[in-house]
Amino acid sequence: MNAPAFRNRGVVLLAALALGACTTIPTGPSVMVLPGEGKHFDQFRFDDAECRQFALTQSGATAEDASTGSGVKSAAIGAGVGAVAGAVIGGRHGAAVGAGTGVAIGSVAGAGAAQSSGRIAQQRYDIGYQQCMYAKGHKIPSTARFERNSATPRYTAPPPPGSPPPGSPPPPR
Repeated sequence: MNAPAFRNRGVVLLAALALGACTTIPTGPSVMVLPGEGKHFDQFRFDDAECRQFALTQSGATAEDASTGSGVKSAAIGAGVGAVAGAVIGGRHGAAVGAGTGVAIGSVAGAGAAQSSGRIAQQRYDIGYQQCMYAKGHKIPSTARFERNSATPRYTAPPPPGSPPPGSPPPPR
């Protein structure tokens, strides 16, 4: 494969990886909240808008996080480390190969970090949203869990003094 075609494919791959590695900002809750007892739907909508704003601040996500995602930073660091390692190992041509490899590995690592950070931001958002809506009197559905607690010993009071031992036949009348 000739060098210009290899470079063009590398640039396309780098752009795709860098864009895929951007941190996502939560756009809304991924949990259900229902209107509380006696709450009108208009009040629910008003509280929903207020709690979405509250949740966004609680998540810690900002527009800056999305524009300078961890994938872009990892790709840049990977390219630098790869270029230095390639230069040490293989000279001038090794630096280019090392930089390309470093960009690819750094981008993949950054994509994983961005995905993880996006998931954490969504969890923080959801928790903040539910707390806010619950504090305003709305319902948070939850799963029910039924447990049989047969392992718990039951306390039985001892028989009164002078009574026959348990399991003995009743006294004749």
